[in-house]
Amino acid sequence: MLLAGATAYVNLLRDAALLDLQRNNVSVLGETLRQTRERLKAGEVTRTDLAQAESSLAAGRSALHAAQSSYLASKATYVQVIGIEPGRLARATPVDRLSPPSLTQALERGAASNPAVTVAMANLDVAVQQVKIAESGLYPTLSLNGSVQKSYGSPSSLATLDTLSGTVAAQLSVPIYQGGAEYANIRQAKETLGQRRLELDTARLSVQQNITQSWGQLAAAKAQIDATTAQVTAAEIALDGVREEARVGQRTTLDVLNAQQALVQARAALVTAQHDRIMTSYALLASVGSLSAQVLGLAVSPYDPNVHYQQVRDRWFGVGTPDGR
Repeated sequence: MLLAGATAYVNLLRDAALLDLQRNNVSVLGETLRQTRERLKAGEVTRTDLAQAESSLAAGRSALHAAQSSYLASKATYVQVIGIEPGRLARATPVDRLSPPSLTQALERGAASNPAVTVAMANLDVAVQQVKIAESGLYPTLSLNGSVQKSYGSPSSLATLDTLSGTVAAQLSVPIYQGGAEYANIRQAKETLGQRRLELDTARLSVQQNITQSWGQLAAAKAQIDATTAQVTAAEIALDGVREEARVGQRTTLDVLNAQQALVQARAALVTAQHDRIMTSYALLASVGSLSAQVLGLAVSPYDPNVHYQQVRDRWFGVGTPDGR
């Protein structure tokens, strides 16, 4: 649930940033179209340049509508997961500081703390006990019964005022043959035990794969942020240069539009890389089994099942819960 909440939050931040980026792009393309029309009137460009500017603006508006659709979808998911309408969202940050410092330590922690692994280990313990329970059907059973009886007075003898009698009986039952059901139950329990062992191995391998994948994706996202940041800087410089060259007639309108589109793509790639950087850090923390309110330091009261168990373990009757429900 915490991972779903983080995903909904960061996705909404990403789509909001991409929406603002496309809005700004449409505004810039609209200004470029206005300037192209004025230059066409002055005879500095041709109708081909005007058509190219109009085409770019139409493509920008199409991208804006797509970004609006993605934003609304992310907003709906946010309301579904979080439960309230999004207000002014704060900037999200990675949680690398809470993860193990090395891949080896991450794999060790995940093998011991991942919920899927701990559940599989608990199911294996249950299966071991089920085998012992099934085997108990072949063991002898000893039962001990006792009774005490006291009577007052006797109509046949006035000298007997009361009598006290008691019996104690022990019974030993040794199963010899009961149709083979006990043997079948034992074999079934052992097969189930083997299945639970395979499930534990599968859970550990799956966790190992998720941790390794998240670790690699996190490293790639960090490198991608550096690369896209440099790409944005270069695209901004290139756009400024192309615009200046276009003013003196050394560049065409298409060159300016291409440079503008390259800058928009670079900024969108940077936003996506920042999103991936944050989400992979949360995915890694979840894979090692440390994505909890206590680890994140959330200002909430965590539910402790041990406390709840201690509150109801000695209740012999009643259906109420400790919180009064």
